[in-house]
Amino acid sequence: MQAFDNCHREMIQIRFVCSIIVMKFPRCATGLTAVANVALAMPVSAVVNIDFVTVGNAGNANNGGSGAVEYVYQISKNETTIAQYAEFLNAVAKTDTYGLYSSSMFISLVRGISRTGVSGSYTYLVSPGSGNRPITYTSWFDAARFCNWAHNGQLSGVQDASTTERGAYTLDGKVSGTDVTKDVGATVWIPSQNEWYKAAYYDPSKTSRTGGGYWQYPNQSDALNGNTVGVLGAANYFDGDYVGSGSSSLPTSNVLTDVGAYGADSESYYGTNDQGGNVMEWTDSISTISDPNEARVLRGGSWHENGSSMSSGTKWIALPTSEYASMGFRVASVAGFVPEPGSLILTMGCRTKKLKKPDDWLFFWP
Repeated sequence: MQAFDNCHREMIQIRFVCSIIVMKFPRCATGLTAVANVALAMPVSAVVNIDFVTVGNAGNANNGGSGAVEYVYQISKNETTIAQYAEFLNAVAKTDTYGLYSSSMFISLVRGISRTGVSGSYTYLVSPGSGNRPITYTSWFDAARFCNWAHNGQLSGVQDASTTERGAYTLDGKVSGTDVTKDVGATVWIPSQNEWYKAAYYDPSKTSRTGGGYWQYPNQSDALNGNTVGVLGAANYFDGDYVGSGSSSLPTSNVLTDVGAYGADSESYYGTNDQGGNVMEWTDSISTISDPNEARVLRGGSWHENGSSMSSGTKWIALPTSEYASMGFRVASVAGFVPEPGSLILTMGCRTKKLKKPDDWLFFWP
């Protein structure tokens, strides 16, 4: 398989002991519509607007061990975009202490963010036409630092406790491991697997013995309908060809679609976009299988995977330091979140085996 980019030619092979699937991935060496529109902003910083949808129906039942949530919460309608992440970088990464930027964010596959200048005065620029596509090449720690920044009111400054190191997560310079958990009082965070799963697949109007049910896919359906934008139930995934290319060969140019490009006809019950396809998304949950136990769970499949990767029965796990062209994130928040004055403004089973590379892997199990 052709490599995603030229930054690192080493390939990682992941073998599934519990299935016959074998996949190869390259690794880069570098480092409301109908709901509340929340502007997370400070006068001294750029404004990143995040559209949240409310996920109600507290106390819903599980589906195969996932999806039960005992409280009402909010989740972002869309994946975090390239433009939003660039604002974050320009606010806190003039000196990029913890590697929030990767040069792979500007490779031809994603054509997202470029960086100019020298450490201490870095500037980050969004490639024309790319701002509304999902950010990629972000690790779990990058996503956690984005959440801290949002929690803290999007302050500009160095990467410290007032911006990226405390708030929703106490990081204090940590860049590896899984011993970081969401802090009590967090207002913006990476959704847990249950929060993510419920927002994607649950429908309280779907008949079941427990008073609600789960769809197989996050488009309020038990079937997919290709990857053509504008088609009912479609999503950005590999359906025999890559979206917009008409070819089964790995593209050499942009593979991402604008968040929400597939519209209301492909939304989840709660109104989220792209929880199936475009990019797979980090969750806050740690892998519960014994090997490896230092991994985080991702959900949703991506432009690079086939349709089954987006089903309710499939999840992915990877080291929290992993960065790929198919990985991004969205955020969650407290229901009815009202920020403090001067801070935020409210406007509205399976065994696995890793091969060849000891410090990184990516795999899923059905």
